[in-house]
Parts: sequence; structure tokens; C-alpha cells
Amino acid sequence: MNWINDIKPIYCLILLCLLLSGCFRRFQMTERDIRSHYAGRSVKPRFHTLETDSTKLFVASIGADTLPPLLLIHGAPGAWYGYLRMLDDSLLQQRYHILSIERPGYGKSRKRRRAVTSINQQALCISQALSLNCSTKPAVVLGRSYGAPIAARLAALHPDRVGHLYLVSAAIDPDKEKFFWFSGWGRMPFIKVFLPRSLNIATAEKYSHAAELRQLLPCWTQLCMPVTVMQGGKDWIIDPGNFDFARRVLANTDARFIYLPDAGHVITSSHHDLVEQLLLNTADSLYRQPALSARRP
Repeated sequence: MNWINDIKPIYCLILLCLLLSGCFRRFQMTERDIRSHYAGRSVKPRFHTLETDSTKLFVASIGADTLPPLLLIHGAPGAWYGYLRMLDDSLLQQRYHILSIERPGYGKSRKRRRAVTSINQQALCISQALSLNCSTKPAVVLGRSYGAPIAARLAALHPDRVGHLYLVSAAIDPDKEKFFWFSGWGRMPFIKVFLPRSLNIATAEKYSHAAELRQLLPCWTQLCMPVTVMQGGKDWIIDPGNFDFARRVLANTDARFIYLPDAGHVITSSHHDLVEQLLLNTADSLYRQPALSARRP
């Protein structure tokens, strides 16, 4: 009867794979879902693909390209529509040319089979999205979760093109990389077959992330633009210790730290009104834009 005990772990692994893939699909949108979402809306995104011999970047944009750019970088896994509520925000549309990207390897930004785990390579690729903007104004760059260190690296590479940096639920401390009891299973070839491609890419990023963050350490002293850091006290994905790390490495920077005790991980959705107001205030101060005379109905 020992063979029965031997196959129990295999059944558990298969069950976990099915649960993970099923849960993940709940947060995915198909092309039909996107068409349905925008069917009755007068303002729809424009889609762009920026491609070189080695990189491919898919970008969804909303707003006049003569407005200052707001560049949104998702976490792991993720997609451009993870910022759908911000893209659809009429007040942000009046202030910004909103650019929501799919990071290299994800969605329609897939160029090769192998995941792009380098923070530096991701930042270099994503910076191409700013070429879609015609305003000549510095960008506001917002990175969430695993997208936050990429946003920071992009800002350090292009300090003249970034006017304000937002780090939301930021995974930036190399000593606080959080692993779950099932994390290692996602690296097994047998398991990877059952999982969505984006989840496999996220796993590859996770297991190289600490080393990548250590390479990023010199970057923090190179940031010369204002930085806003936001962290939720009930974030079960990112260790809140990352917030303390941000306080240390940004101690000599023009930085603002916003701790939300009751917030979870996806602050841009759960606290959309707060994020919206912060971005509108940034537009007022950074671009000296007059306040809007009319609010949203």
C-alpha cells in the first residue's frame, strides 16, 4: 500500500496547479472582455507595439499625447488592464497622457520564450513607451509591487525624463523577498505545464528578484526627483518591511511616505480616490496646471 502514499503528493500538486490556474484566470481579461468593457464608452485606449531586434513592448494609451505622460508599470504577474480603473478615470485623462504597459514577457510583450528577469533590461525596454508622448514634459512614473523597482531603475536611468516617482506596495528590499510554502513547486517542469505562462514568468522573476534588487542598491542614491511611497498594513504579498527599507534608502531624497494600516496589496484599486488625488496634486505642482473648474459628475 506504500504506492498509494507515494502518489498522494502528486495528486496534491495537480490539485494545486488547477486551483492556481483557475484563480489566476479570474484576474485575466480576454479580447472579448476588453471589447465589451469599452463598447459603450466614448473614450477608448489606443494600442501600440514598440519592437526592436531583442525587445517587444505593448502599450495601451489614453489621453492626448500632448499632455504630460503618466507611465504605469504592473507587478508580477500582471497586464496593462491591471490599471483599467486609472485608464478610465476622466480626471486623470484630462491631466495626463496615460501609458499602461505590459512588461517584457507578459501578454503581448512576449518576444522570446525565456523570461526577462533583469530589472535593468526591463527598465530600458519600458522607457521606450515615453517615445509615444509628444509633450516634452517629464513623466510621472508609477510602479506597483514588482513593477516598483523597475520604475525606480527607469527613473535613475532617465532622471531628465522623470519628474515624479510613485512606488506602490513596492517589493524593493532584497532581504524581504517573501516566499510561500508552495513557491518552489512552481519551478518544477511538471507543474509549469499546468500553469499560465504569466505565472511561470512571475515565478522566474521571483527566484532572481533578491539578486536583482541587490544590484539595484546603488540606484537609490541616484534618484533626484520627488518620490511617493505607499504601503498597506494588510499586504499579505509584500512584506511591510519594504516600507522601512524605503525610508532608509530614500532618507536623503525628497520623499513622502504614506502608510495605510487597513490597505491590502492593490492600493491603486482599493484606494483609487486617494491615488487619483495624489496624481492630480502632482500634476498641479509639477506642471503648474490650473485646477479643473469642473469635477466628475
